[in-house]
Amino acid sequence: MKTSVILATHRRPESLKKLIAALAPQIGTGERELLIAENGSESQTVLDGCGVAIAHLHDPRAGKCRVQNRALKEARGEIIVFLDDDLVVSDGYLDAVEEFFATHPEFAAMKGRTLPTEDPAAKAGAMAPYLDLPISDHGDEVCEVPGVLGANMAFRSSALQKVGPFDERLGPGACGHEEETEMSARLRRAGFRIGYAPRALVYHEVDPARADRERFIRIARERGRCRMLHERHSAFEVIAKNIVAWARLKIAHAVRASAARIAREERRRAMARGMFDGLGG
Repeated sequence: MKTSVILATHRRPESLKKLIAALAPQIGTGERELLIAENGSESQTVLDGCGVAIAHLHDPRAGKCRVQNRALKEARGEIIVFLDDDLVVSDGYLDAVEEFFATHPEFAAMKGRTLPTEDPAAKAGAMAPYLDLPISDHGDEVCEVPGVLGANMAFRSSALQKVGPFDERLGPGACGHEEETEMSARLRRAGFRIGYAPRALVYHEVDPARADRERFIRIARERGRCRMLHERHSAFEVIAKNIVAWARLKIAHAVRASAARIAREERRRAMARGMFDGLGG
């Protein structure tokens, strides 16, 4: 078995079926396998007639990392691909993943290319700066990057065996975020390198409901608190980050900066506040 594809899903049955339909022609037999890692729903999503053999793991409890780790124990591939359920893969996606690892032995993990299915500005209008999508586009050339992105990532199974599974305190269904950030840091500490694969292309759904300032700030604050679970930051450092973030946001408003810059500074400020929230453990 060469490649295992793990699809993390939570209450998006129609999106999941679209993703499986896009992957099915690429799975084939023998060298590739598809595993569904479903969590947080009372019953397992019915996937009859999808045209491909599936190992379907279901956990009614919320926890993306928990069910992904279950799938990892079942996976038999030398390459482990993780995809979220609200995207579709390009033609030849799995070929591109396998080619990346075959031609770049220096990399133990892959950050794929993730583009929106539609123009976010046209879809969300004036609220587009608050549309928090996991977009990843570093251009057309392979390069080294500091970390993976959870929506579209892959690893050599040998690297995961060395550093261990995902931290189940993190991610959706637990503290909410940062599971891929923590995994990336652990890989780098173990001496592994992470590469960007431009041809491993997926397209992420653009949901205008995500273009919401209150949601945007809440998620950034949650991310800050999650960061305190897996990184060490002194009280002095956290307080300094809050002061700097507050000042940057004030300056952005004072100079009447663009909406995009103000959104970035609001996110920075919210993350700093989340880290302050996490000081107490």
